[in-house]
Amino acid sequence: MQDSTQHTIRSTFDASNEGRIHFGQVIGQLVAAGVESYHVDYRCGRSTYFLPDGETMDLPFEPPAGGIADAFDGDAVRAAIRGAQRGEVMFPEFKTLTQQAGCAGYTVWIAGRHVTYFGRRGETHIERFPD
Repeated sequence: MQDSTQHTIRSTFDASNEGRIHFGQVIGQLVAAGVESYHVDYRCGRSTYFLPDGETMDLPFEPPAGGIADAFDGDAVRAAIRGAQRGEVMFPEFKTLTQQAGCAGYTVWIAGRHVTYFGRRGETHIERFPD
């Protein structure tokens, strides 16, 4: 993986985790870096970025201190998503809200323009990118 691609992914990851950029900016920067999709695993505290040629990059973050709720609450996940789409909820709060809603992780399908959120028992919510 090129150094410039790694730098863009890392700086985007850092800015998002610090709440300095919103989801739309994250997607824009990752598209520019050639990222096809990425997976966020709350349980192990890792984000994995995938390029079309099969290269990957893993970046660690702190797993949730409060754990992940046992039951998946799709309505609460959707409420966190709506707040993020309006720019009212940045990633640090989004992580907390979705973990409290029983979300164990998600995959952002940039090329497919949607996100798949999943719970601890395989429950899912698919959210299409807004147009």
